[in-house]
Amino acid sequence: MSTAQPVQPSRSLAAIWISLISNIALTLLKIGVGLAFGSSVLIADGIHNAGDIIATVAALTSSMVSKKPADDDHPYGHGKAEVVASAFVAVVLALAALWIGYHSILSLTEPAVSESALPLVAAIVSLVWKLLLYVYTIRIGRREKSKSVLATAYDHLADVYASLAAVLGIGLSLVGEHLNWAWSAYGDPIAGIIVSLLVLKLAIEMGKEAVDILMERTIPPERLARYEEAIFALEPIKRIDRVRAREHGHYIIVDVRVGIPSHYTIQQGHDISREIKRCVIESDEDVVEVMVHLNPWNEGE
Repeated sequence: MSTAQPVQPSRSLAAIWISLISNIALTLLKIGVGLAFGSSVLIADGIHNAGDIIATVAALTSSMVSKKPADDDHPYGHGKAEVVASAFVAVVLALAALWIGYHSILSLTEPAVSESALPLVAAIVSLVWKLLLYVYTIRIGRREKSKSVLATAYDHLADVYASLAAVLGIGLSLVGEHLNWAWSAYGDPIAGIIVSLLVLKLAIEMGKEAVDILMERTIPPERLARYEEAIFALEPIKRIDRVRAREHGHYIIVDVRVGIPSHYTIQQGHDISREIKRCVIESDEDVVEVMVHLNPWNEGE
């Protein structure tokens, strides 16, 4: 019988470890340079990165837990540990967005700070670094179907937004100083406000997806239709009463209720259940468990 491909812990964990080390390095870089040169957007971006460290640790822990096999206390496995981590990352991003927005607005009420080239270089380094990390982790997350790695990838994407805004804001301030544009001196905090809105939007989208899975929202109708088609292809199946499915982290669990001839023996019913499981799993590599309930069907129904 075909089964879903297991997540490769080495790739997923390696991606998260690389993200963790990168976040620590970038946090020290941004906060250090931001404090030294008084760049509010770089400091805000650095604080955001500090929150990323906590989020990445949560993703790392959940990724390790999710690989544990099913046990008596968790008969359906530990896959939702990654979804919990994804929800946690969404909360961290939302708090970071509010923090960045608040301090950026405060900066607008204070005298503008003269920018220098080093904060701009730090922001560019962060932008390139985070863009590469996003591409790397999104590929690993999609390939391994790991919610925790995907959450880490979207966290990197939020940092790409933040670093891009920092580059634009600091760059605008530097250009404005040479061209005597008084308004450009506030490019830094304005960029921070834009960053906060982008990060908040990303956090809401991540949080909604995590909540949908935790609340066991059904999978898309076209996927359910694929399961029904595979089941109906079996000759003994006379009626499909219900097909339900839910994500459980990086895999899917399916519930099936079908009608078979009422005169079938228990052995025949057992064999049909095995065939239903086989055909559903073969129709979708993400399915790892199919629970089958057989109902009696009589001629003329």
